[in-house]
Amino acid sequence: MSSTLSRIIKWLLFLAVVAGAVLTRPWEYIPPEWHPLEPLAIEHPMTLVTKWKLGRIKDDPQQCLAVLEAAPEGAIDYLALEDYTPVAGCPLTNVVRVSNTGVRFSSTFTITCPLAVAWVMFERQQLQPLAQQHLGSALIQVDHFGSFACRNIYHREGARRSQHATAGAFDVAAFRFENGQQVSVLSHWADDEAPAKSAFLKETHDAACGYFGTVLGPDYNQPHENHFHFDTSGFGFCR
Repeated sequence: MSSTLSRIIKWLLFLAVVAGAVLTRPWEYIPPEWHPLEPLAIEHPMTLVTKWKLGRIKDDPQQCLAVLEAAPEGAIDYLALEDYTPVAGCPLTNVVRVSNTGVRFSSTFTITCPLAVAWVMFERQQLQPLAQQHLGSALIQVDHFGSFACRNIYHREGARRSQHATAGAFDVAAFRFENGQQVSVLSHWADDEAPAKSAFLKETHDAACGYFGTVLGPDYNQPHENHFHFDTSGFGFCR
């Protein structure tokens, strides 16, 4: 077979493949959570592509707000805020004020829009199922230590700024359930007398690692013995 004929056959095969792709349009059958060109949605299961999209909305405030605006009814009650500087040296950008999500909070708080998206996805896809699995009841309230704090990490002079300085972190201390049960990170993380509560906390911590860039808990260090720290920095630091 001549080299010219061989090249012609290769081109014909290539054109056949292209024509087949155009006619069958296989990209239309890719689930949206796996499709890199589909916008992120609260209801998308967490995949590598979903997590990549979560990272991208950090740099696209309008797209992030669009995700919240399209959230299912009752998923989040929030107010989008203009960029502002509440404390000198700690400007806030791309933030929202959260009143409640599918649960109540011990107080309202301000967090970055991407962190709000990650929280709502985590709450709906992991927290509520884990609540039913381990406590046999719906989660109705989250007690927290806040989000924004203009400070360095561990309040150390000369240290780098904490993620809290940009409202990019959220500290969760306890959970309250519809059947009256309460679960505290401080009291129940390693409570052998309440194995269901301990299991709920540990599985909550592990599940959060798929939604937040950094997750810290009691096993990390003493300052985190009474809360979970969730933030969107990094990519999978889970301790």
